Amino acid sequence: MSTELTPIAPTATDYDERALLSELEPEAGRLLDRHAKVAQEWFPHEFIPYRLGRDFDKEPWTPDQPRLTGVAQTAFEIGLLTEDNLPSYHRLIHGMFGDGDGAWINWVGRWTAEEGRHAIVLRDYLTVTRNIDPIQLERGRMTQLQTGYDRTGSDTLHGLAYVTFQELATRISHRNTGRYSNDPVADKIMIRIAADENLHMVFYRDILSAAIALQPSAAVRAIVDEVLDFQMPGAGIPRFLRKAAAIAKAGIYDLRVHRDEVLLPIINHWRILELTGLDAAAEEARRRLADHLEKLDQAAKRFEEKLAGSTAPRIARAG
Repeated sequence: MSTELTPIAPTATDYDERALLSELEPEAGRLLDRHAKVAQEWFPHEFIPYRLGRDFDKEPWTPDQPRLTGVAQTAFEIGLLTEDNLPSYHRLIHGMFGDGDGAWINWVGRWTAEEGRHAIVLRDYLTVTRNIDPIQLERGRMTQLQTGYDRTGSDTLHGLAYVTFQELATRISHRNTGRYSNDPVADKIMIRIAADENLHMVFYRDILSAAIALQPSAAVRAIVDEVLDFQMPGAGIPRFLRKAAAIAKAGIYDLRVHRDEVLLPIINHWRILELTGLDAAAEEARRRLADHLEKLDQAAKRFEEKLAGSTAPRIARAG
């Protein structure tokens, strides 16, 4: 984090978003440069086994063709439909910090371009391998994009907190979907997508680290708000809760993963529970955060106990 950052005095609206973005711009530029140096160029077509492709007009899709299990199909469907909603995510991120012609808008463009590859490679894989009904996929895409995604009234600090947690959650969900699929091609694709998501998370995590130095109390309150109200962006997909329950039972993404592999690493990185000099509202937010983490731990234990006798396939936690 840059040593040149200096605290900004809060305004009557708690903090001045425009001033905060301006103060953070040099750090955003540094992080964008860092990202460009470590991000690897890759091409969706190189991951697809086109030799398996067949014409659908001559050989229509039938339910006996997929090699993926029901849960793996569900996880891939949720992952793809979530990635499909990129136009909505671009609009929201551009609205939060896309003004001007400097580092912020350049990051928004870079992030959007990299994210666009994910839906391309997932849809091509699922279509060529016939692992999901292509008509179902297209109808799902039409529904998802027409429904869109919105986070009304999200300010910069809340937005940065959310995308940090969401990028890590998506990375882990994609990676575990690949592991669960028992398909080397699918696993390779998900490893590649997860690498993108991880770099995106690191950018947002580190820019919010800089924001914490400038606006510690407002940042802590925003982070706690996002932890307590967290939802994946695919939550609007039809029958999402039922599908998410199946994904949780398979160990792809459950409460334990959410708490221990998403929330805790980022919270600990930001040293949220160790910050000093916070206002009373931020201190109260930290108390609620600690209580929430404890409740998640207990809920995860109950879920694990409930599944202890189940014979349903479940992946082991990554080491």
